[in-house]
Amino acid sequence: MKMFLISDNVDTYTGMRLAGVDGVVIHSRKHLKEQLEKAFNNKEIGIVLLTEKFGREFPDIIDDVKLNRRLPLIVEIPDRHGTGRKPNFITDYVNEAIGLKL
Repeated sequence: MKMFLISDNVDTYTGMRLAGVDGVVIHSRKHLKEQLEKAFNNKEIGIVLLTEKFGREFPDIIDDVKLNRRLPLIVEIPDRHGTGRKPNFITDYVNEAIGLKL
């Protein structure tokens, strides 16, 4: 299975292309929906990488995909400016998900 990148900036796209990951650069809600549909229809794509900006700007689209589709797996990645998440994001996520304080 292949990975596919949907990015909001050329720098992230270029870096992932150097790593062998195909993708597109988009800037609008309409294009995000179109590219996600293309990825869903391509059975070779197993993982869709999205820059975190899309998760912040269009959470309804991303949450719908994550909740209602098994494949492809949607993974949000930081862009060239770094992550928008708190430093202890993973610990907080585990605490919230299973109620275990680490």
